[in-house]
Amino acid sequence: MAKKYFTLEEANHLIPLMEQELIKLRELQGDFDDKLSHLNKLKTANESVQTDTGSLFKMESELEFLEMQAQLHVNNIQNTGAQLKGIDPGLIDFLSVKEDEEILLCWKEGEKEITHYHGESEGFAGRKPL
Repeated sequence: MAKKYFTLEEANHLIPLMEQELIKLRELQGDFDDKLSHLNKLKTANESVQTDTGSLFKMESELEFLEMQAQLHVNNIQNTGAQLKGIDPGLIDFLSVKEDEEILLCWKEGEKEITHYHGESEGFAGRKPL
């Protein structure tokens, strides 16, 4: 896949979409965590009792479906060319060029627009103002 380079304007234009995708990903993560916790409790409780394999299979299938849904939202982000770095907090980078050098325009959820960047090896801790 060819690298996609963003201007600051192009990356800022995608922020509303990124916010929506992160909200959905966090909702799915919460559902997944709740269901996984419930499943683990059932498995622990059923170690000494005969396990209802149908119920466990259904719950495991629901977890797999949640994973597939989450992957669709990750793909929605990646298909723009953006790089998802985290969902909580929401961190997304956009490949760009500054002074003939590749940089990552760095957006953190809650910021109205992109105001920082960092080098590929620096990560979030190495953010610098634009």
